[in-house]
Order: sequence, then C-alpha cells, then structure tokens
Amino acid sequence: MKDDEKTVSVPAVPRARAKGLLTQELSEELLVYDLDNNQAHCLNKTAALIWKHCDGKMTVSQIASFLETETKLRADADVVLMACVQLAKSNLMEDQIPSMWKTPRLTRRDVMHRIGSALAVSLPVVSSIIAPKAVEAANCLTSGQPCTTSAQCCSGVCNAGSCS
Repeated sequence: MKDDEKTVSVPAVPRARAKGLLTQELSEELLVYDLDNNQAHCLNKTAALIWKHCDGKMTVSQIASFLETETKLRADADVVLMACVQLAKSNLMEDQIPSMWKTPRLTRRDVMHRIGSALAVSLPVVSSIIAPKAVEAANCLTSGQPCTTSAQCCSGVCNAGSCS
C-alpha cells in the first residue's frame, strides 16, 4: 500500500443499525429515516441489499456472494466494503466500522474500473438529507397573518384577508 493511501477499518461481520430507524421499501429503493438525527437516507437496491444483510453474522465475503446471486451481477468484497463505509458515514451501521480489517479506501471510480463501467449502475449509493423539524416544515400561515385563500391558513379559515 502506498504511503498516501487512506485506510478504512471494516468489521469482519458488519452490523447494520436497527434502533431509532423507520424504513419504507419502494420498488427499487429503501428509504430509511433516522429518528435520532432527523435524517432521511435513500439506499439504492444494491446498498439496501447489503445493509439488510449486515446482521453481525454474515461476513463481507458472504454478503458479496449473496449480492452476486441476488443481482446476477459481478460483486466482490470491495463493493460491500464501499457500501459499509457509505452506510457508516450516514450513521446506519451499529459499530461505525471499528478496526478489525484494514483495507485500502476505494472510490466509486476505483471499483467501477475493476468491475467494469457497464456494471456501474449496480454500485451501492446512499443519498442523505436532513429533514426539517415539524415547526420548520410548516408551510401554512398562523392566526392573524394576511391571506388570500383559506388553504393558506393553518386553521383552514381565511376571513376578510386574515387567517383566523
């Protein structure tokens, strides 16, 4: 390994976080809402399959083998490791990737080069956003504020240009 290469620690049997999360499966994605941090995460099919199998029992190699069987696409431990790092950065891993394994940090470009650009769509992707608190998400006008329609008012009543 070169001196300038960064290393990432990955447990032999990665474990996904389960507490404080709400999940909703969609056709090709999994939405995960972190109640502790008010963050929403969208996992593509590959990242979702990996995350669901990070049960603290399956090794990275076993997860990679399962992924290959399930998707019929080439996958190796590096794809799983890349997903584990992304999931850990999103606080979706139980152990935050402690040091059990040391492996060179691979970028999506490195993995794409190894597996081929045609399979790039199968790489794991975790997209995250911070969800606003309820008070920040309010988009209605409170009592006494000027309005033009009742739909603008939290109360649902616009009376003489003012929310009731």
